[in-house]
Amino acid sequence: MPADPDTGYDPSLGRKFVFVTGGVMSGLGKGITAASTGRLLANAGFDVTAVKVDPYINVDAGTMNPYEHGEVYVLKDGGEVDLDLGNYERFLGTDMTFDHNVTTGKTYEHVIERERAGDYLGKTVQIIPHVTDDIKRRIREAAEGSDVCLVEIGGTVGDIESMPFLEALRQFAHEEDDEDILFTHVTLVPYSKNGEQKTKPTQHSVKELRSIGLQPDILVGRSEDRLDPETKEKIALFCDVPTDAVFSNPDVEDIYHVPLMVEDEGLDEYVMERLGLADEALPKTERSTEWRELVTRDREEEIDIALVGKYALEDAYMSIHEALKHAGIQTGTEVNVLWVDADETRAEHEQRLASADAVVVPGGFGSRGTDGKIEAVRYARENDVPFLGLCLGFQMAVVEHARNVLGLDGAHSAEIDPDTPHPVIDLLPDQYETEDMGGTMRLGAHETDIEPDTLAARVYGADSCTERHRHRYEVNPEYIERLEADGLAFSGRADNRMEILERPDHPFFFGTQAHPEFRSRPDRASPPFVSLVEAALGSTDTTERNADVRL
Repeated sequence: MPADPDTGYDPSLGRKFVFVTGGVMSGLGKGITAASTGRLLANAGFDVTAVKVDPYINVDAGTMNPYEHGEVYVLKDGGEVDLDLGNYERFLGTDMTFDHNVTTGKTYEHVIERERAGDYLGKTVQIIPHVTDDIKRRIREAAEGSDVCLVEIGGTVGDIESMPFLEALRQFAHEEDDEDILFTHVTLVPYSKNGEQKTKPTQHSVKELRSIGLQPDILVGRSEDRLDPETKEKIALFCDVPTDAVFSNPDVEDIYHVPLMVEDEGLDEYVMERLGLADEALPKTERSTEWRELVTRDREEEIDIALVGKYALEDAYMSIHEALKHAGIQTGTEVNVLWVDADETRAEHEQRLASADAVVVPGGFGSRGTDGKIEAVRYARENDVPFLGLCLGFQMAVVEHARNVLGLDGAHSAEIDPDTPHPVIDLLPDQYETEDMGGTMRLGAHETDIEPDTLAARVYGADSCTERHRHRYEVNPEYIERLEADGLAFSGRADNRMEILERPDHPFFFGTQAHPEFRSRPDRASPPFVSLVEAALGSTDTTERNADVRL
């Protein structure tokens, strides 16, 4: 079918679509369920991609507080997106693009721009068909070239902001053959006080979904344990699906075990059968088992790594947690992350920092917690504790060196203290005229040249590296010569930008202006994180530091 000249909508793009919705409450694990299904389909030989639909009015996630919405994940092309895109990249082993994240803001912005340009030729612009057609166009274009596209709808069924997207899905079902569309609904199955699995929340959620014209083909019950056979039968009866279309997704120790769990449930086989892909799948004996082998690998060692940040929420630093986990997989190490609140380092977290085998200072924005991060850098430097600084952590390592080694009193980042006498970290030159906050930082993948015979060269095993960035401030070129004195060296550069720092007088002290955590995968751990874990495995016994800790 040709593209509609009014909307640009081309229904010929893409092959198979699996739409994933959620009910009862948010945070159930729709994204992990979808990503796990995608991992199994990829193991069966299919080219799988994913789209995350976020109903918020923000154009992207770049201006959102991590404490409210979790980390801002940065894609290779510079897109600032929802953290679920990170899960899709890690589970599917592929690089997403900004087009794989659809938001209300992005959709309405485009439709309004077209209306202002006169593209609708005088028509009254409405939610239906103009907004819903734009939503469908975006999903289809993101799916182009793939065998299967997983589409996760953020939020829960019944949210007012989700209605245009759910209506778009209803239209999808009318426009495609039955075997090309599959609706999966993830819902909560809680326990009553007497230990009975309760299906009423699922029933009401499906009722809400059906009231807007969507009938789920698959129901996935999120619960503490596997669904009892009686529970599955009851859900099937009251929600009008076959019993073998009801699947368990119980709590597991590690999210990377979810694909193993849903595989045991047979979810992937059911999806392939319903989509007419079973005959095209690789025989089970030929399917990849690499994922299972990776995530079940034995951990022979165990270490504690302190993460010094200001958001007491794991989702705010999800990619760092996962990168440490990936490094643990590669090195056969159980990595325990110790949370250290940068606001309370001295008051409450002193001993926790001292008990750690290594220290990570992550990125962030704003002044809160920076003093605690600087103190953590100083502690790692003075006590020969393996250290990894990421973005703001890299910048605070520069500030700490300027203050405590070079004696530049009041040295700071101009972002934190605009009146500092020594702005060793300053605004990027191309940012001076920037007015809008969203999408205007130095974003996405950038290449860094690495000096030979340095720690950076050993970490990456190459003379260059490409990592993703997200920052407005950088090392002030006017201070570089002074900063590279008394033990600090910039071993990675991008033209006149300082990208990697290290201390040759320290067992392992590594900072990067980039966010290497965004490129880490279970089967391709980030080199800086692997090197940190290896350094921590050989670090000084923490009991020696505990006896004389000084922060």
